[in-house]
Amino acid sequence: MDLNQAYYLVHVVDKRGFSAAARTLGIPKSRISRQVKALEETLGTRLLNRDSRRMSLTEAGEAYYRHAKMALECMAAAKTAVRRDKDALEGTVTLSCSVGVAQFALGRILPRFLAENPRVILQIQASNDFSDLISDGIDLAIRGHFKLLPDSGLIHRRLTEVPWHLFGSPSIAKQIGPSGSPADLDGLPGLTLGWRPGGNSWSLQGPDGANASVPFATRMRSDDMVTLKLAAAAGLGVVALPVYTCTEDVAAGRLSRLLPEWNAGLPEISLLMHGRRGNPPQVDALAAFLRRELPDVMSCVGGS
Repeated sequence: MDLNQAYYLVHVVDKRGFSAAARTLGIPKSRISRQVKALEETLGTRLLNRDSRRMSLTEAGEAYYRHAKMALECMAAAKTAVRRDKDALEGTVTLSCSVGVAQFALGRILPRFLAENPRVILQIQASNDFSDLISDGIDLAIRGHFKLLPDSGLIHRRLTEVPWHLFGSPSIAKQIGPSGSPADLDGLPGLTLGWRPGGNSWSLQGPDGANASVPFATRMRSDDMVTLKLAAAAGLGVVALPVYTCTEDVAAGRLSRLLPEWNAGLPEISLLMHGRRGNPPQVDALAAFLRRELPDVMSCVGGS
């Protein structure tokens, strides 16, 4: 079966004439006429009744047209399926981030990326210790930092700034009051993110550029923000955490923000990736998705 000849015949019938079909296809009318005539000779039967004023299908032409149109539609669908399959993202992406980012930010948006790209496999390395992208085979990394990251040959893309606030139980918030000052934190135990010794003070920034450093006695250390939030809600102490990790707890009344006019830091969040060229398409697609979606999740102004 010559699909070109079938294609021309279907167009002639659909456009109700050789001239209209030629205009639509942008080819000479004579070429279409030759192709239809060759098709009739191949089949050994006349498909069209035509004179100088009108054209109609013969009985054989009706049957051929019906099947030919279905065949052409199937071929168009097959072409679309192949193109869609070719363009679909496929492969594995390894992403490194902190435990908190994985728990409270990525969980909100990555299911949508994976639903849109069902052939992409995502491996998340959630750790509060920084991994080396090259030696550990990592494609992308989300990093929080106060200073410029060292020059490593990697591409750095700034995502957002993340405010950190002080949080405690509603009873501690009531004790301090809504207009409290850093001095009101004296004597309150602290809950510290990270298991390594050190960091026994809160560095606070307040209105009009004011700064304060408040020492505290550590009651608990943990790499896990969920553990720290539960301890703070139980009244065991005060904790400094990114605001986006506590928004739901504040809304539910489990936690309260302390010293509303002060914050406990404003680090930047950056996306690290390998050189500008040579990344697999699924890596570039996830990087673009994170740059578009993550800032709204991580810079939310809640928890007040």
